[in-house]
Amino acid sequence: MGSEGIMKDVTKQGKATVLALGKAFPHQLVMQEYLVDGYFRDTNCDNPELKAKLARLCKTTTVKTRYVVMSEDILKKYPELAVEGTSTIKQRLEICNEAVTQMAIEASRACIKKWGGSLSGITHLVYVSSSEARLPGGDLYLAKGLGLSPETQRIMLYFAGCSGGVAGLRVAKDIAENNPGSRVLLATSETTIIGFKPPSLDRPYDLVGVALFGDGAGAIMIGSNPILETERPLFELHTAVQEFLPNTEKKIDGRLTEEGISFRLARELPQIIEDNVEGFCDKLMGVVGFQNKEYNKLFWAVHPGGPAILNHIEKRLDLLPDKLDASRRALMDYGNASSNTIVYVLEYMIEERLKNIKNDQEDHEWGLILAFGPGITFEGILARNLCA
Repeated sequence: MGSEGIMKDVTKQGKATVLALGKAFPHQLVMQEYLVDGYFRDTNCDNPELKAKLARLCKTTTVKTRYVVMSEDILKKYPELAVEGTSTIKQRLEICNEAVTQMAIEASRACIKKWGGSLSGITHLVYVSSSEARLPGGDLYLAKGLGLSPETQRIMLYFAGCSGGVAGLRVAKDIAENNPGSRVLLATSETTIIGFKPPSLDRPYDLVGVALFGDGAGAIMIGSNPILETERPLFELHTAVQEFLPNTEKKIDGRLTEEGISFRLARELPQIIEDNVEGFCDKLMGVVGFQNKEYNKLFWAVHPGGPAILNHIEKRLDLLPDKLDASRRALMDYGNASSNTIVYVLEYMIEERLKNIKNDQEDHEWGLILAFGPGITFEGILARNLCA
């Protein structure tokens, strides 16, 4: 399907829709039950206190498996990555820039295949990553790797963290709705190598990241006025909102240093999200007439930053136990893969909806897509489920 086919019947520009999803992962699969021994072996550390702490964290994160770029071959080639206090930013970026591009290409190809259109039909590219830094950016390398036209309009979102996937959806929605006939490819790609460090008593919080985060890529095709003969819309992106909470800049604190990315999440982060999530969701719900407290009449696609955040949201909104199943499944299977994870959540949402339809179970047309990132920034989209 070329661009000439997409340009038909655009006199009335509709809401942006999700037309296809795709994902990709590195080859290293990590089982949570083996992570502790492997991590301490790879970093040549044998501190019983830190080892016991990581073992506890691995149980509380609810993660079972995730994928990582890090491998024995990489550590053999770059042993300095496991040495405390070593300047390794050059080496990390050398690994990360190549890895995130390759994963983004694979996820995008999977998405394009499901969409069913041609490369010539892609008019815009939005690329999201907190795992690379270079000029030109990864958006250009992704476009080149896919074979997109040099006229494809590109935008790059750097270091948006866990909210990056939904932020990318918001940007893609704006592009699709303001450029008749456009088809926007959103790609996200992340690897934890940018922040990989040996365990340290001076940095006990780093173990949270070791127990929680994973690598991978995601891709979404977005466009308005879908051509129903050839395209299959999955979600309508009705209304998008971004909001930051004043004076919370240090609650998610990340810095690019000589040793890679160093970050710290405040202990009170889940509580801060709980205290503010209700008002934020009410704004989005009110757009289509939902009343306050009608949260269980919606579906919920929430970026799973961690089990504590999901638990706090569930508690504050008094959600039924199954409402966050897709988020919990994504966390269990892939860990927190930063900006990518919302793609995995949406895939599980589609799977659950089709199962409900097949079993004649109750299903909901409207729902919220949510993520929380540095700022603290809330990203939210009121969405309509179009799966059938």
